[in-house]
Amino acid sequence: MFLSSKKRAFLVWLVMKYINVHKLKLVNYINYYIGYLLYFVLSAICQTLYLMRSGSRINISKISNRTTCNLGEIKMYYHVVESPIGPLLLAGDEEGLKYVNIRKGKRKVEIPAAWKENKEFFMDVSKQLEAYFSGKLEYFEVKLALEGTEFQKSVWKTLQEIPYGETRTYGEIAKSIGKPKASRAVGLANNRNPLAILVPCHRVIGANGKLTGYGGGLEAKAFLLALEKRKSKQLLNF
Repeated sequence: MFLSSKKRAFLVWLVMKYINVHKLKLVNYINYYIGYLLYFVLSAICQTLYLMRSGSRINISKISNRTTCNLGEIKMYYHVVESPIGPLLLAGDEEGLKYVNIRKGKRKVEIPAAWKENKEFFMDVSKQLEAYFSGKLEYFEVKLALEGTEFQKSVWKTLQEIPYGETRTYGEIAKSIGKPKASRAVGLANNRNPLAILVPCHRVIGANGKLTGYGGGLEAKAFLLALEKRKSKQLLNF
């Protein structure tokens, strides 16, 4: 039995309408997922550029399913100063000091080509470090620009509260930030501290009182603790 011409026309119209509707949905789905794919790709590219510290600030924003990656020029400066524990790399920008890196340590920061050497930019912190190593300075007054996770920043903030000449254990730091079982994570954050000496991760020791890992090397850690302990004893005897 054959359909009449009107029924065939209606059936063709119905099928085409069905196809067009689902075709439109398919196109929308494709556009939607392509948009998200581009977002994640561009985000990854921006994050990679940031980690390479090419000297640019990167802002990622998603607006109406579009992703923009804005690069604003940032001048990153550095200078290397000598100290009793070896050369120290100072690096930062207008936001503040971002690195005090012990060059003889295990976590030596490489200097990107985009960074500019600028001795004058670090004149103040250089003088404060000199005074610290000579036993004349206990507290630094330097604008810091710490970059890390919220957990890392909470640990680094607590480290800055450890008094000169005193020490704390990883467990004590974990308790002070409200995470008593996070001693291991505190140790990892301690190891990632980008601002040696100024954020005194050298004042954190093992639960048994022994010196534990230090990015600048155990010799440097022992020297810093001995320097501060000696100065503290002098003040007590005075």
